[in-house]
Parts: sequence; structure tokens; C-alpha cells
Amino acid sequence: MDNNIPEIEQLIKQFSKLPGLGPKSAKRIILKLINNKESMIKPLAKILTNVYKNIARCTDCGNLKLTDKKCTCEINGNNYDKICVVENLADMWVIESANIFKGHFHILGGTLNSDEKYEQKNLLIDSLVKRIKKNNLKEVIIATSATVEGQTTAHYIEDVIKNDKIKISKLGQGLPVGGEIEQLDDGTLVSAFKNRVPVATD
Repeated sequence: MDNNIPEIEQLIKQFSKLPGLGPKSAKRIILKLINNKESMIKPLAKILTNVYKNIARCTDCGNLKLTDKKCTCEINGNNYDKICVVENLADMWVIESANIFKGHFHILGGTLNSDEKYEQKNLLIDSLVKRIKKNNLKEVIIATSATVEGQTTAHYIEDVIKNDKIKISKLGQGLPVGGEIEQLDDGTLVSAFKNRVPVATD
């Protein structure tokens, strides 16, 4: 495969940005695609175009939704009294698949670094506060990762909502230091949720 072809170089660059893919893996995937243009590239291009047009991020809860449909956060309404705050969609999906939590989810869309201000990040923290009040929630479970960034974000959220007279808890035993939610197995997640601990808000 000639890497001097601009289109191929651009593809390699884009694919290399995907999690778990480096330049070598990207090249193998691209070669597979090019060798199967009709059966793979054509339908893939169509699917990606449809996703680009029709899928959007909900500005209230951070979940994915069809652009012309209501998000699940609107449909569920007041069905639950708990909300689980996670960093990204992958975290929500792994918690859902473990079947350990029944309630609302709120996807922040990232984390804060210790030297960053909230205003510098596109995190859905303001909308979290609005959802807590709108749905009369009783508990906020902060399920950010046990990384420095995850805990920095958790502390910031605690400070923002501590005056709302709501129970705030975080994942407990079973969540290893430095661990990311999406990398945990079901058993570890179950332990972390069952042993979640209240957050002191004084």
C-alpha cells in the first residue's frame, strides 16, 4: 500500500486517533477496506453519513439520541429517584450491561484536570444541577474513575451540588486506585456500587 497517496495518509491519521489503534493497526484496517471497496467501504460510508446526520448528543443528559426524537431522559421523567454520574458513554454502557443500577444516567463528556476551570471544558455539570431539581432526585451517585482527573471532577461536582440537600455518594470498595470504569469487570462494579459511601458535604 502506497502511503504517499494523500487519501490513504489522511485515513491512517484519522483511524490512528481511535482508542486502541496505532498507525500499524490503522494500516491493516485500511488495507482490508480498500481490498473490499464494494462490500465494506460503500456501506460503511453510508452508515457513517447517516450517523453524522441523525445522531446527536443530548444537551441535558449527554446521552446519544436521534436528532428528530426525544431523548430517553425526557421520556423517563420522574420514574427514578437516583442519578448516576459518569464520565463518558462507555462507562454508562458497562454499568448498564452489568445490570447493577436502575435510575437516571448523566454523562459528563469528560473530566477536569486539577489545573483546569469548569468553564474551559464542555462538561454537562450545569444541566446535572437542573436535572436534580427538575426530577426531585434523592441521591446522586458519582461514578467517575479513580484517576486524578476523575476524582478532581467528582470533588468539583460535590461542591456544586452540596447545598441542594441531596444525598451524594461515590463508588466504594472494589474500585481500584487509578481504575477507569469502562475497564472494570462486572464483579468489581457490583462491589463498587453495593459498597458506595456517602460524601461528606460540610
